[in-house]
Amino acid sequence: MKEKLQLLKESLSGDLFYDEKMRLLYATDASAYREIPLAVAIPKNETDIELLISFARENNTSLIPRTAGTSLAGQVVGNGIVVDVSKHFTRILELNTDEQWVKVQPGVIRDELNMFLRPHGLYFGPETSTANRAMIGGMVGNNSCGSNSLIYKSTREHTLEVEGYLSDGSKVRFSELSLDDFEEKCTLPSLEGQVYRQIRTLLGDPHNQEEIRKQYPKRSIERRNTNLRTDSERYSFHLQRMLSGILL
Repeated sequence: MKEKLQLLKESLSGDLFYDEKMRLLYATDASAYREIPLAVAIPKNETDIELLISFARENNTSLIPRTAGTSLAGQVVGNGIVVDVSKHFTRILELNTDEQWVKVQPGVIRDELNMFLRPHGLYFGPETSTANRAMIGGMVGNNSCGSNSLIYKSTREHTLEVEGYLSDGSKVRFSELSLDDFEEKCTLPSLEGQVYRQIRTLLGDPHNQEEIRKQYPKRSIERRNTNLRTDSERYSFHLQRMLSGILL
C-alpha cells in the first residue's frame, strides 16, 4: 500500500502524507474518538479530488472529508484517507445580492463569510460555538444550527445547492427539483440517476411512508436532525437539504 500511496502522492498537485506523525495528528477531532487514518490528503484543486476518489474506489478504502475538525461526535475520524480541504478550498466564489445567495467552497470560515457579507446587508444565520473557526463544508455536513436556531434555523434551511462528486468520480449538483425534473433525473443512465431511482423506490414504498409518518418527531419540534423533511414543499424535491447532516 505504501508504494501505491507514493504513486498517488506524486500525481497530486497538493500534498499526501502517510507518515506516522501526520496520521496521528489527524487521528482525532474535537471529540473523544480516535482512529488512525490510512493517510492524509490536502488537495489543491478539483483534479486532486477526482484522483483521490479514483484511488479510493480502486483500493477499496474510504475518503473522510474534513474542514476545521470541530465535530464533537467523531464525524471526521476514520481509518480511510482524511481529505483536508481547509487549506486550499477557501474561496467565496459568487455573490448575488438581488437574490441574496452566496456560493462558497467548503473551507470558508463561517464568521469570515459574515464579515464578507456585512457590507451588503446580508448575514448567514446558522451559528455554532466554534463559529470563528468552523467551516461551511462541515456546517453543511453536520447540519449545524446553534443556540439561536429557533430564529435562524439550521444550515439545512439555508442550503440552496450542493455541488460535489459521487463515488464513481462523476460531478453532480443537487438543488430544488420539480416533480417532473425529479422523474427526468430518474431516467439518467448514470450513478446520479441510480441515486434518484433508489430514493424514489424507498420513498414510494407505502410501508416506508407509514413508518416515516409514525416515527418522525413532532413538527412542533423545530430543532431536529433526522435528514428527512416531511414538511418540505409538497410539489418539489430538495435532495440538497436531505444531504445536509449526512455528508460527514
